[in-house]
Amino acid sequence: MPRVIPPVPDRDDQYFWTGVEEGRLLARRCAHCSFLQHPPSPMCPKCGSVDWLIQELSGRGVVYSWIVSRHPSEAESSPRIVALVELEEGPRLVSNLQDVTVPAVVTGMPVELAFAEFDGVKLPQFRPVGGGS
Repeated sequence: MPRVIPPVPDRDDQYFWTGVEEGRLLARRCAHCSFLQHPPSPMCPKCGSVDWLIQELSGRGVVYSWIVSRHPSEAESSPRIVALVELEEGPRLVSNLQDVTVPAVVTGMPVELAFAEFDGVKLPQFRPVGGGS
């Protein structure tokens, strides 16, 4: 896998990366209209509020879409499965699928959160519920 560059959190996503370090998946909920947002942005895309509440997410969801990603300049690196996961709370998150091979990946497959460390950087990943193949 290519070298992982640590994220540089700003005021809009610091909560997310703090949660990752704690092994929790966090999202923001608008304090005015209750819209659950990910990825974060300064304003609520529904009502324009800048007031937020932090909510812990279950980490459960389904594969909404996926691709096999190969690094363009490091041919020897292993391909990885990158998925758009629709979380049971509604937001979608782009991440890698772990513990599964390409023939077993299907749209709608139930997945659960799993954290993994790459080059000293902890990242949220997903794996099939009940194990992969």
